[in-house]
Amino acid sequence: MLDHVSITVSDIAAAERFYDAIMKVLGVVKVGRRDDWIGYGERARPAYPDRVYLSIRKGARPEEASGRHWCFKAKWRTQVDAFWDAGIAAGGTDDGAPGLRDYHTSYYAAFLRDPEGNKVEAVCHHAV
Repeated sequence: MLDHVSITVSDIAAAERFYDAIMKVLGVVKVGRRDDWIGYGERARPAYPDRVYLSIRKGARPEEASGRHWCFKAKWRTQVDAFWDAGIAAGGTDDGAPGLRDYHTSYYAAFLRDPEGNKVEAVCHHAV
């Protein structure tokens, strides 16, 4: 469904520290970096149109960051735990510690705010 998600941040260095940390524990690679841009995931190409990536650009701090929310898939619950730990250590703030949620019986997730206030989540849908 998605090709990419693009956000702006006022402090690209702080964003890079935060997203490097959480993406590493989720097994997501950095696909590029410039002074005003970083990208994670898999950039789409003609031979690989189903790939998805996150694009982070330097720009004005979003005024409505609190309304933004995106979720990353985790293969295991331990990745959700590591996502939260890495995000906190890299300058993120707690917005919901790892644990089961009531969305369905196996919805295990953690929520963070990145240094700009954007809400990010990692979820594992497996029972264990």
